[in-house]
Parts: sequence; C-alpha cells; structure tokens
Amino acid sequence: MAKSKSTLDVGGLQAKVDAYNQILNNTENYRKDWSDSLAPMITNGLEQIVKATGLNAVVEVKDNVKNLEVIVLNLGQDVSGIGEKLEGSDSTRPMIKNKGALVYQQLFNGKLLILIMYPFIEGYGEPRPPRTLEILRPHEMKEPYLLRHVEEFMNEIINWEDYDDDVDETAKINPIGFNMAAEGMHDDIVGQ
Repeated sequence: MAKSKSTLDVGGLQAKVDAYNQILNNTENYRKDWSDSLAPMITNGLEQIVKATGLNAVVEVKDNVKNLEVIVLNLGQDVSGIGEKLEGSDSTRPMIKNKGALVYQQLFNGKLLILIMYPFIEGYGEPRPPRTLEILRPHEMKEPYLLRHVEEFMNEIINWEDYDDDVDETAKINPIGFNMAAEGMHDDIVGQ
C-alpha cells in the first residue's frame, strides 16, 4: 500500500508553531532567571535603597504561588487621621490609609511586571487603579532601573499626598460638564 503524499503547505503554520515553541522555551528560561538572579537582585537592591534613603518602607517577598512570585516595596498602613463618627456616640472609628507600594511581579510567562499601587483610605472613595510602569524580560531588568522605578513611585506618592487643584489650565477638565452641555444646547437652539 503506497503512502499518499500530502498536498498541504504548512510553511506559514510551521513558522507559528516554531514561534510558539520558542515562547514556551523562553518562559522556562525566564522563570529560571527569576529564581537564580532576578529576584535576589531586586530584593537586595530595594533593601539597599530603603537603607540608604531612610525611606519608611519594607521589602516583602511573596512566594506562596510558584512562578508568580512578587516582591513589594511597601510603604505600609497607618491611621489616616480621618475618622467616622459612630452613630449615637462621641467616638470615632479611624479610617486606615494604605500608603502605596511598588510591585515587581513575575507574570505567567516569566516576564517581569512593575507597577505602582496608589495610596488609598479605606472607606473613602474608590482606590485608584494600579499604574503599570513596564513589563520586561528578566535579562532586560538592570539594577539601575530599581532607582528609576523607586523615583517614579515616589513622584506618584508625593503627587497623591499633596493633591490639590493646582494644575496647568490647559489640563483642567470641566468636572461637572455643565458648560459643555450648555454650549451644546446653545448650538441646538441657534441652529433651529
């Protein structure tokens, strides 16, 4: 019995299969790089920054999920100074402030996610969504980047703590939208 020769051209598909296999191989290598060198470099570097600057923060390693480990520069929690009055009492319940964190997390594919967790006061509005600084392959992450990340983190924290409406006039947004609605209504009325 003679084998029939396939007439399918798998050239384009073969390139995708090869790329897929390379990505799977990269994931394994990235995970090995995380545990062998990247996680210790990040942890030690952040600890050095905390010590050198006197920043009131702790470096936490969360490794309870293998290959999704996290290293956090955590500013911690504190009483916010804001308190909710308890009904029928002169007492107040303090609202706790989470002061923010800089997070280095290994992603499912072994790459490194760096993000800022903004401060928030529990029970006072909604927390601001985290801000992704960047996603890097382990070999792209260099020790000097830690300083840049912490500087950017501190800028965001300072801006949050010192919040006010002193912004560039061109960046102001009408918070209510009344003027825009009134202008639109005016155009509708004039156009009639």
